[in-house]
Amino acid sequence: MLSNMKISAQFMRAVQDNLGEQGKALVEKLPALLSLSIERWGLNLDAPFTNLTFNYVTPGRDRVGNEVVLKIGLPTKELQSEAEALKLFKGRGAIRLIDALPEEGILLLERARPGHSLVSEVDDAQATMIAALTMKNLWVDAPADSLFPSVADWMKGFERLRVRFNGGTGPLPENLVSEAESLAKELLASSTTSKLLHGDLHQDNIVQSGENWVAIDPKGLIGDPVYEVGAFLRNSGSLYEDANNAAETVIKRLNIFEEHLGFSKDRMLTWAFVQAVLSAWWVIEDGGSTFEPALKCAQVLREVLSKT
Repeated sequence: MLSNMKISAQFMRAVQDNLGEQGKALVEKLPALLSLSIERWGLNLDAPFTNLTFNYVTPGRDRVGNEVVLKIGLPTKELQSEAEALKLFKGRGAIRLIDALPEEGILLLERARPGHSLVSEVDDAQATMIAALTMKNLWVDAPADSLFPSVADWMKGFERLRVRFNGGTGPLPENLVSEAESLAKELLASSTTSKLLHGDLHQDNIVQSGENWVAIDPKGLIGDPVYEVGAFLRNSGSLYEDANNAAETVIKRLNIFEEHLGFSKDRMLTWAFVQAVLSAWWVIEDGGSTFEPALKCAQVLREVLSKT
C-alpha cells in the first residue's frame, strides 16, 4: 500500500513555492499523514494526480474497493470550511465527502468518473447551462453560527487595499476600484437572500461524475446566491484577450443564467465586475504580480455593464 507514495519533486517545489515554510513543513509531514490515512480507511493508493500546487491529491480504493480520492493539505480554516461545506451539501450538486480529519488537513472524497472538468465542454452555451443547474442543485440554507466567512467579509478586501496604499489604490486604477467599492456596498445592502455558496464555482471546479456534473473544492461562503455566478463569468482563461468576443460571450452566458436561475442580468454582471476588481487586489495581497488578467476582465465586464 505504500509503494505508490512517492512524493514527486514537482509537488515538493510547487508546494514550497506557494506556501513557503508551511509548504516545507507539509512535505516533511506528508509520509506520516499518508500512513495515518491508509491505516484509518484501509486505503490502497495509486500515483497522485499531476500538476499539484497546494494540496497532495491522489486516487485509490478503500478497504471494500470503492474508488476514493485522498486530499491532504495544510489544516487551515479554508480546508476546514471545505470539509464542512461538503458535509452540508450532502452530495447534492457537489462531490461527496466520505470522511475527514480536518485538524490534520485530510479529506477523503468520493471519486468522480470520468472526472473531467467543464473546461472540456467546447459548447459554451451547454457549459453555462450545466453550471447553472449545478448551482441550483448545490445551494442550501445558510447555517446559523457557522465557521464560514460571508460575502461581506470578503468585501473587506477593499478596506485592506486602501490601508496598504495609504488611502490610494497602488497599481490598480482608482476609477475601477472606487466604482467596485461603491457597487459592493449597494449589492450588500440590497441582498435579501442568504445561502451557503461554493464561493469559487468556475469551470475547473465543476467535474463530470457519471451522467451528472458536480462541484469540487468549495470555499464555503455565506451570502447572496447571485454572487456565485461571478466566478464563472470572470474565470475564462484567454477569453478576455479579445474584448469584443468576450463581451458577446458574457452576454450569452448572462441570458442562460437568467433563464435557468431567474437572476437579474444587471445584478449578476455587477457582482462579477466587483469580484474581478477584488481578485486583482487579492493577487497583490498574496504577493503576486500577475493582476493584469483580472483587470482586463473587470474592464470588459464594466463595458458590458455600461450598456445594459
